Amino acid sequence: MTDASGGTIAPDVRIAVDDLRVRAGEEPWTADELKDVARDLAADADRLQAELEQADAGLTDLLRNSGDGAGDDQADSGSSALEREHELTLVNNTRDLLQQTQHALDRIRSGTYGLCESCGEPVGKARLQAFPRANLCVECKQREERR
Repeated sequence: MTDASGGTIAPDVRIAVDDLRVRAGEEPWTADELKDVARDLAADADRLQAELEQADAGLTDLLRNSGDGAGDDQADSGSSALEREHELTLVNNTRDLLQQTQHALDRIRSGTYGLCESCGEPVGKARLQAFPRANLCVECKQREERR
């Protein structure tokens, strides 16, 4: 199996599962659990890449056609500008989510998946199963959001 960036998943998971730390009271990761997470992330990356390509094409069309209709009134111009802004926001959000997904896959391959990138403590297996892209533990995420 390959991920969105073309890297193989299965061999990397076998290496990384033994190194994954969990929070106190959590069961250790199994190879199957980590493979499931990696498979889901790879599928998400493929889906997001396709969405990004489609959204980029839509945005390109909107930008290309933004000069058309020289006789448009201000309401039409405003509506077009709002539509372009909305499409640009969707493209940026999709791009960010794809980057987070690819980063999570890279962390699985490197054996650093599940460790908080701020404090180095385990993110928590339950948190990662609910949100596999998480790269901060709950405490560090809360601290980041307060800033």
